[in-house]
Amino acid sequence: MAEPAADAPETAERPSEEQLWEVLRTIEDPELRMGIADLGLIYYVDIDDEGLVTIDMTLTSPACPVGPMLQGQAYHLLTQMEGVEDVEVNLVWDPPWDPKTMASEEVRMQLGIW
Repeated sequence: MAEPAADAPETAERPSEEQLWEVLRTIEDPELRMGIADLGLIYYVDIDDEGLVTIDMTLTSPACPVGPMLQGQAYHLLTQMEGVEDVEVNLVWDPPWDPKTMASEEVRMQLGIW
């Protein structure tokens, strides 16, 4: 049996969707001081076989001044993960963000939404 060539490139294992979510849960909205995943701002996360991560996310409002910063944090943190080749962060407005139905129970309690 032949041994692989010493200079053969290693293929990094792709992170799971749950591992991607774990990283996204660390990003906090600086105005609300709550995680963007718990706020329900992340709608979709996927990684393909080539290591491209695609995220669909929204903001608390279209005029949110920290939107570009949140997108940049997601991009930066995910591109640091082993097996991630690139990240596409899509800003979407459909469906409109509604903390009553999209935020975690803990966030709803902190915001006073019953």
